[in-house]
Amino acid sequence: MALAPYAMEVRKSRGRRYPEAPHPYRNDFARDRDRIIHARAFRRLEAKTQVFTARFSDHFRNRLTHTLEVAQVARTVAAALEIDADLTEALALVHDIGHPPFGHAGEKQLDARMREYGETFDHNIHALRIVEQFEQSYLDFPGLNLTFEVREGIIKHSRDYSPEEFPELREYLLDKRPPLEAQIIDVVDEIAYNTADLDDAFEAHLLDFDQLRAEVPIFDSAYAQTDRRNPGGARKLKFNEALRHVLDLLTTDLIENTRKRLESVQARSVDDVREQPERVAAFSSELATQDAKLKQFLAANLYSHPVIAGERDRYISSLDGLFLFFMGHPKKMPKHYAQLAENLPRHRIVCDYIAGMTDHFLLRQCDEFQVCVR
Repeated sequence: MALAPYAMEVRKSRGRRYPEAPHPYRNDFARDRDRIIHARAFRRLEAKTQVFTARFSDHFRNRLTHTLEVAQVARTVAAALEIDADLTEALALVHDIGHPPFGHAGEKQLDARMREYGETFDHNIHALRIVEQFEQSYLDFPGLNLTFEVREGIIKHSRDYSPEEFPELREYLLDKRPPLEAQIIDVVDEIAYNTADLDDAFEAHLLDFDQLRAEVPIFDSAYAQTDRRNPGGARKLKFNEALRHVLDLLTTDLIENTRKRLESVQARSVDDVREQPERVAAFSSELATQDAKLKQFLAANLYSHPVIAGERDRYISSLDGLFLFFMGHPKKMPKHYAQLAENLPRHRIVCDYIAGMTDHFLLRQCDEFQVCVR
């Protein structure tokens, strides 16, 4: 398929840190996608929390299934906007690879500990370190040796970093916007987790259905339409139908509004996209308002629900206890990390070790060293 002029064409890539011969039938972005899928850090996403831990149900999303849903929607958006689907898919698959155990709460706690030593923990920057340093699969170079555009997208897909505050990231053109393939990932991520979290919360019977309809107009409208067409249908099936409509509405709006914004700024190249004062990929103002109400509802009624918050707090206390334990007993870490802790800042090595753990492995370590909070 011919790409739009504002797409990031693989032939114009800035290439890899370590030069490699081209593959006979896969382009560089496709090879990056495949390397990410085969990475150990990618496989570990299966045992990392999205919202619900594994004890709730085998059917609820984990960090890996969420990632696959983001990739699915992202490829649809990429095709509609005629941008590079391989680069888009690679960025969707790698976008959460730097998350520690227990989701954003785990990231927040690690960041709090690191700030005690004058540093921070950021899952995007940690993801870059994973693909640049921690994954060891090749004889000729460290890491996965991904193209510049994938590494740039890892850093810039969801936020902007100041070159003054993050000088180590200067090579990633921090004064410019990322290509459109990276920009859509953050919005698609939001579409995926908002609708999926609502689905899992409904399945877990943690939401008041009437309150949901009263406070989230985009869902209420979709459900009302479904109910008029199928008044005798089971509520769960009508809920599913309405939620699919919400996902489709948000995705369609992202495509159509982004296309309008590209036309309004007369984007004719990747550089035109990069030079814009703000990101081009975005919802329309109307759908942005509707999406915000859905996010607010989830924040107030799911993420802070006593069932979710109570379990999350126990697990985060266990994570914190393990951090403190390894700070006091670095030789209890595996030999590789224990040796690194002798020559590098101990807090950084402990943070890296814990950030790479799955939920299950962290809790097993807590049990072994008797630091679990029950």
